[in-house]
Amino acid sequence: MSQSGATVSQECISAFNELKLAKKYKYIIFKLSDNFKEIVVEETSEQDDWESFREKLINATTKNRSGAVGKGPRYAVYDVEYNLASGDGTRNKITFIAWSPDDAGVQPKMIYASSKEALKRSLTGIAYELQANDPDDIEFDSVLKAVSKGLAG
Repeated sequence: MSQSGATVSQECISAFNELKLAKKYKYIIFKLSDNFKEIVVEETSEQDDWESFREKLINATTKNRSGAVGKGPRYAVYDVEYNLASGDGTRNKITFIAWSPDDAGVQPKMIYASSKEALKRSLTGIAYELQANDPDDIEFDSVLKAVSKGLAG
């Protein structure tokens, strides 16, 4: 069990390996179970559609312990593919995104923050990590610039 109390389900590791090794998925969205005890897969997708992915993060909800529903944090992994501006080909970077909107509840944000390392340790092969707190943080152009270190064309 991790320090935060949230464990990582085997399903998370299996889905990540299918994204990384088999290229089966383009992205995975993870969430904490309703009892906040386990990190589980919320969704996987084979579609390379950043805007749809972004909307899912922005519209994510979570229940707090009292049962009220509000904006929800999430973890996600996206296999970002880009062409180098120099013309030297295409690159892929598996990018870990910790989405914690500023207007999410304090309790879910704290639990997600304290559980993040447990998930990251379980997912071997992450090339880039992004902390996102505002919809502007997950605009594709800004993510691409950060992931490619400005080398995307």
